[in-house]
Amino acid sequence: MPAIIPDFSFELAAITSGATFVVGVDEVGRGPLAGPVTAAAVRLDPTRIPAGLRDSKTLTAARRERLFDQLVSVAQVSIAHASVEEIDDINILRASHLAMTRAIAGLPADHALIDGNMIPRGLACRATAIVKGDARSLSIAAASIVAKVTRDRIMVDLAQQHPGYGWENNAGYPTKAHLDALLNLGVTPWHRRSFRPVHNILYQEN
Repeated sequence: MPAIIPDFSFELAAITSGATFVVGVDEVGRGPLAGPVTAAAVRLDPTRIPAGLRDSKTLTAARRERLFDQLVSVAQVSIAHASVEEIDDINILRASHLAMTRAIAGLPADHALIDGNMIPRGLACRATAIVKGDARSLSIAAASIVAKVTRDRIMVDLAQQHPGYGWENNAGYPTKAHLDALLNLGVTPWHRRSFRPVHNILYQEN
């Protein structure tokens, strides 16, 4: 089955319906056991769209880094997070939506194209939810790249503060090395206590 190539059709449809500032929105970091969830909102200039924009998951790390640098220079970009404490307090889905809402609020958006099948509550602009949006919309693909690179960099920094968990390679996802380190080294302040593997270790300790 041929790969889906994202295009600008969703953005043009929003503009045709009266929007003037259309942003693509995506988040990264629902699955990890540690670290924040990160969202990005990106408004592309249709005359300066970097070549090769794709869903961040289909790109190499080096390609994502290059596209990130291009996007920051030619597009309008807003990045936001929800903290580990917020994730544990309100659950990962709502925290993901909170990060998205914060990212959108960083730009004067009047229409947001949201990756997924749900629109976050309380948005100050119109929005369209697009399933597999990061593979279908150029703006959402751009947001997926910005969010992924930003969060990966955060986890590399945190790995230096808390060595042994492999966050520089696994970005906090529950790899075998990360789970083994949790058992051997214990839980850090950056671990999500509401996530079962972390919760179970804390419960065993108590």
